[in-house]
Amino acid sequence: LWQRLVAGSYKGDVVGSLYGGPSTLGDHDHEGHSGWRIDQIDANIVGWLNTYQPHTVLLHIGPNDVLQNHDVANAPARLSALIDHITATVPTAEVFVAQIIPIANSGQNAQARTYNAAIPGIVSSKVSAGKHVHLVDMYDALTTADLADGVHPTATGYDKMAATWYSALL
Repeated sequence: LWQRLVAGSYKGDVVGSLYGGPSTLGDHDHEGHSGWRIDQIDANIVGWLNTYQPHTVLLHIGPNDVLQNHDVANAPARLSALIDHITATVPTAEVFVAQIIPIANSGQNAQARTYNAAIPGIVSSKVSAGKHVHLVDMYDALTTADLADGVHPTATGYDKMAATWYSALL
């Protein structure tokens, strides 16, 4: 995504309390916590938002709820609450909410699809309330062939995700 933004002559500053990623990135800050569920991100989101005051928030969140089988039926409600906390803390921010990518395990993928099916309605309800929230279809951007281990994308998969984010941002 960073490379696409630079190539498109867009300027920005990626923010977050973490630092990482390939050496080819121009900005290594982020808030992508490996293995964290929606509730864990939500427990910290207000502090991060107050510290960094982002203009844009990208959310690809929920895979760990599915993978850890953590109250998956209520994951959409947790996502909705997280979006509310984001929009209340930084009301001018543009929030992009992605439907999560496929999972190779068929049972977990079925749960992912059920979770994903709830996201358009959540986003629509936020937009109706005047919030700057956008839906991103990340599920259809990848296939299980784009997964290195059945869960995490290959380099090609990450590139497809970057292209999808970039299109949404435009």
